[in-house]
Amino acid sequence: MKRKLRTIVIDDEQNAVDFITSIIGEYCIDLEVVGKANNVAEGVIVIEKEKPDLVLLDVEMPNGTGFDLLSHFPDKEFDVVFITAFNHYAIKAIKFSAVDYILKPINISEFTEAMARVVHKRSAGGSGDNEKFRVLMENLKTPTPSRLAIPTSDGMEYLNPREIIRIEADRSYSWFYLTGGRKILVSKNLKEFQDLLGDRYFFRCHNSCLINLKYVKKYVKTEGGYIEMLDGSQVPISRTRKDIFLIHMSRFRG
Repeated sequence: MKRKLRTIVIDDEQNAVDFITSIIGEYCIDLEVVGKANNVAEGVIVIEKEKPDLVLLDVEMPNGTGFDLLSHFPDKEFDVVFITAFNHYAIKAIKFSAVDYILKPINISEFTEAMARVVHKRSAGGSGDNEKFRVLMENLKTPTPSRLAIPTSDGMEYLNPREIIRIEADRSYSWFYLTGGRKILVSKNLKEFQDLLGDRYFFRCHNSCLINLKYVKKYVKTEGGYIEMLDGSQVPISRTRKDIFLIHMSRFRG
């Protein structure tokens, strides 16, 4: 019989702890709740005692955050899924770092899908994701996260967004064209990266392309209009996006 994942639920709202526990009991047959806590100090104690496989962790709690709790376990072997209503720059840092999270109010299907991802990963031999959490802690130090975790065919690559010249859509995949002539195929669609990078000098010039404005060389009006990038590539620009592009470039500084 397959061992269930030892799970701890940490949230400052007792009704949230009870609700999450009930969802697990009804829908998540591969999980077993072995501990609960309502703040950082209690959470540290119960994790040290129970040595869980998975921690479901609130972000904002009395006398500290979920990130403070994780700082007590730099070499942790458990997985973490954040469950939070905390919806500003910290969520962006979590997304940049490719760490799993669920927003409150909890949607049961989203919750069970997140749990299934953890179960699948651990059954395949993965655990901990310490590098993801090192990147997360680094990204939390600034409102504009400095490293972007992208899934590749052989694992995860952590990029500084400044390395990205452009991203091109390839059906449900995306090609990253990087400085130094490198390119990477990523198993996520372009819209996901537009949502993450849209306030970082990145511009969706066409349905199929997101460009880094720092690498624009020139705009050519003829032949329907296109943008030439510093790496020599030419990318189309949608007729409806030309005026917005020119406004961005007129305001662009360094």
